[in-house]
Amino acid sequence: MVGIAFIEKMLTLDEAKQYRLVTCGEESHLAYNRVALTDYFQHRSVEKLYLNQVEWYAQQDPERFLFHTGERATSLDTVAHSVTTSKGRKISYDYCILATGSESTLPQYVSPVRAERARGIFVYRNISDLDKILSYSEQEHVKGGQAVIVGGGLIGLEAAKAVFDLETISEVVIINRRVFPLSRQLDDEGGEIVLRRIEAMGVRVLTRTSVKDIITSDGVLTGLTLSDDQYLKAEMVIHAIGITPRDDLARQAGLKCVEKGGIVVNDLLQTSAQDVYAIGECASWKGNTYGLIAPGVEMADILSFNFTQVKTGLGSFKPRVMNMPDLSTKLKLMGVDVASFGDYFADKRSARGVLTSKVAVAEPLTRNKAENAIDAKPTAWQISPSETNRSSRVKEGEVAINTVTTEMKRGSHQTALDGPIECLTYRDPFSCVYKKYIFTADGKYLLGGMMVGDTSDYVKLVSLVKKKKELEEPPSKFIIGSGSKGPDDGADLDDDTQICSCHNVSKGAISESVKAGVTTMSDLKAKTKIGAGCGGCVPLATNIFKAEMKKTGHAVSNHLCPHFSMARQELFSVVKIRKLKTFPEIMEAAGVKKDSLGCEICKPAIGSILSSLYNELVLAPVHHANQDTNDKYLANIQRNGTFSVVPRVAGGEITPDKLIVLGQVANKYKLYTKITGGQRIDLFGAHKQDLPDIWEELVAAGFESGHAYGKALRTVKSCVGTSWCRYGIGDSVGMAIHLEERYKGIRSPHKFKGGVSGCVRECAEAQSKDFGLIATDKGWNIFLAGNGGSNPRHATLFAKDVPPSKVVHILDRFLMYYIHTADKLMRTARWVEQFDGGIERLKKILLDDELGICADLEREMSELIGSYADEWKAVVNDPARRRQFRQFVNTDERRPQTEVITERGQERPADWPKRLPPTKLGESAFVAPKSEWEWRKLATVHDLMPTDDATTSAAVKYGDSQLAIFHIPRRGYFATQQMCPHKRAFVLDHGIIGDDLDGNIYVSCKCHVLSAFCPLHKRNFRLTDGKCLNDEDFSIIPFDVKQEGDDLLVLLPDSDNLDAVIGTSKWMVKQASAELTSRGGREGIEIAGVGVGLSESGSACSGGQSSCSGGNASLDW
Repeated sequence: MVGIAFIEKMLTLDEAKQYRLVTCGEESHLAYNRVALTDYFQHRSVEKLYLNQVEWYAQQDPERFLFHTGERATSLDTVAHSVTTSKGRKISYDYCILATGSESTLPQYVSPVRAERARGIFVYRNISDLDKILSYSEQEHVKGGQAVIVGGGLIGLEAAKAVFDLETISEVVIINRRVFPLSRQLDDEGGEIVLRRIEAMGVRVLTRTSVKDIITSDGVLTGLTLSDDQYLKAEMVIHAIGITPRDDLARQAGLKCVEKGGIVVNDLLQTSAQDVYAIGECASWKGNTYGLIAPGVEMADILSFNFTQVKTGLGSFKPRVMNMPDLSTKLKLMGVDVASFGDYFADKRSARGVLTSKVAVAEPLTRNKAENAIDAKPTAWQISPSETNRSSRVKEGEVAINTVTTEMKRGSHQTALDGPIECLTYRDPFSCVYKKYIFTADGKYLLGGMMVGDTSDYVKLVSLVKKKKELEEPPSKFIIGSGSKGPDDGADLDDDTQICSCHNVSKGAISESVKAGVTTMSDLKAKTKIGAGCGGCVPLATNIFKAEMKKTGHAVSNHLCPHFSMARQELFSVVKIRKLKTFPEIMEAAGVKKDSLGCEICKPAIGSILSSLYNELVLAPVHHANQDTNDKYLANIQRNGTFSVVPRVAGGEITPDKLIVLGQVANKYKLYTKITGGQRIDLFGAHKQDLPDIWEELVAAGFESGHAYGKALRTVKSCVGTSWCRYGIGDSVGMAIHLEERYKGIRSPHKFKGGVSGCVRECAEAQSKDFGLIATDKGWNIFLAGNGGSNPRHATLFAKDVPPSKVVHILDRFLMYYIHTADKLMRTARWVEQFDGGIERLKKILLDDELGICADLEREMSELIGSYADEWKAVVNDPARRRQFRQFVNTDERRPQTEVITERGQERPADWPKRLPPTKLGESAFVAPKSEWEWRKLATVHDLMPTDDATTSAAVKYGDSQLAIFHIPRRGYFATQQMCPHKRAFVLDHGIIGDDLDGNIYVSCKCHVLSAFCPLHKRNFRLTDGKCLNDEDFSIIPFDVKQEGDDLLVLLPDSDNLDAVIGTSKWMVKQASAELTSRGGREGIEIAGVGVGLSESGSACSGGQSSCSGGNASLDW
């Protein structure tokens, strides 16, 4: 079993196809499950025990795997590097792995010769043994006779159950020299429960006795002589008293072996011969051999990993070493469920409250010490002495139960584990159930335990012991159970609990809104302004809203928005299956109204879907209008209307030359610089018109877009790992760079980040990321769905000890399935929390391939990755696209948007006031009536680059004022002021153009209300009259536009009148004014001739240079 486990792992991990595997098996059968030998008595078919069916072997490439059955290795020449078989075959090798297993031990009174000659003496080890037992039981002198099992351990009880079920055997007797059976797994109380169950079946158990000799007549077994000289009749005896490692081949070859049996191996599983390794029951590590399957498979894991994963294209990884194995077991014996886990005999080694023998923490030997111990030579992989851990504290011959492989500081955790203990015991003789759990004296840590009759919690308890995690529940709950926690719907929150801190919206306000008739989240936002600030409250608010809707009997819609009566994941499937590639095509195929423009919700969502499927350039005209401001300009908009630039620095690794370039660019363009939490350098304050020039210099230096602006991969953070750190196990930098380079540019429902830590010290904070890797001595632990915005979530361990070459497969599936099924703007944390079946269901889908989609997900990700192109470079190399970044299309003049101040040696924008009064602007604010306004040419049709498939926009300058002009296909041109009155930001031309489903009286029945979506603070202003559709405290001024030939003319008052109302210098945020307002200055502050807070019918100041601030120029913005 261990041999085939090694072969399977090698075939899986050796993606580079470096090795050809040749194996010889002594038995005529293919590899089968020895643990299930007892089942063979029922079905008598060895094929049902095969670990891999015949077809699997036929499918293997003979250039990679060649197998010989019924052929035993008879000699090993470690000098010539060759093996000779029983059929005379000579096989040369580069590396030889011995997995010769073990054989059943016979007692001293039964010599091998006597066992061979006497009929009726058996062992219980392989198919051949079972066939002999079955055949012998059919003989006439055996039928109706008594079978005796010598040994009351695991194998003894398995053998007893097997012959008990034979119709030809009338009685079964078990001889056990201990008081109770299973003395290596259970204490006396547990053993007594098992004994009662066995005896209740009609099996006799003789305890505190042993066999002195066998009695035969004419070479046929007739009985046994016991240690007290009593005679026990027996037609058949099966010895199950232990196993002996098969090391004869190794001994003949001169390999170092233990006197009592076993091939000596070091921590790397090397034998004393160069290029020869031993795994499984034949291997003796630190003087111990292991008869359980789990330690053998662990050895196969280690060796296959070291052959294939230490040096890969993803960087180096520290070789795995052998550590004290977990000896936990869970079996069904004689119809009884039995399990033991952790340090299940800790209480027997110490008095209650005084621990005299502590749980061993086994650290691996250094390679030097391991090699010196057996005089081994270098292996196939290379590892320097400085990369290894300290020598082991576990002495040779000492068995440490449930050890861990990570070094722990001597803190309160370790002190608790080493200190006094307490036991919690449950015994139900009526149901034959026994449980004993061993805890630290403070009840915070579970150390081990045993179970009889009810082993349902075995997996959970083993996990708790292995992780050595502080318990979240009192020990009693492990016996009596505990209630489950419901979803996070705020049920335990009081009504006055603040949910939205930006707008001080309480839970009670949500409840009252639902009771008042609000039935959609968008209506709730409009009514309460919840989520209209930072948006961090939206997940909890949504859950509360859904819970309140359910209480009132309303159905909660998961539709994307009013334009699409389906969820985001349903729309994703429609777009994918029907191969739709543009927003108009999608609206035509799936929209509520076929000619709708869409809105600020569905446009970015569909833009993300299209990018996730086809990854076409977001600056393409048909896609540009779907993007939020950040994606539209490939940079993060800041509060003063400038942008931040974050070049990609994969894995956080950067050369001095590139650092110098960043400094030079920052100095040249006067950019504020800051190192981000994701190990990147952020350059703030870039003007829109400078972005292409900045990118050009960065691209020339080898940088690419870092996609800090998109709902995409942001960063993969790393520690230095094996590159520099003395504790490093995995090449975290190499892995992080590989992952970031792989997933760069991939759009998803929300942004996602990664982290890679080279050891359990977790310096990269991988467990707070959407995906995180932590190196262990066995591979990478993969954590998923961490980081949840304002409601952070610790990442969940998804897969353990994943070989480096397999990491990408799992992450490909996870990310692509997330892209397929998550709702709009849903972080991975919320997605997993709300996923039906949770993380366990995801494991079945993405690890076990329960839906059969894993190959498709990997293929789709591969195709998506192959379509990558650097978006910054695409702009730099295209003059037409560079024109899209002009501040004004009608002049090269530059106009600052906010006063700049100096702080700590760097420039930044002046502070926003903590609060600003409402601002409603309208035509009545102008002194000159509209009849005196004139048509003024401000742009050309070419400046707006109109298309039939998407909206476009541009900013123009007239005098000191800024205007935004919009083109809407089939609806014409519109114009408004450029400034959003909410925060005095000149950004409206950046916004998304959309419509709603309500009719508008100013146009035909097919026309709709058109709105500009402020990209900074989520307010919609109707283009026809300037009304804010989701906040009645604000409005903007619209202007008429007409086209004459190639020219676009806007109806405006003269520049002095216009500047007096919406002039840039009048509305510019200045530090002095902000400080005055924040200190509680005049509530009715009047700005630039406009009565702030006045309605259209209110009075307005005169134009020109006059001030409406009572003559105090310091109050002018």
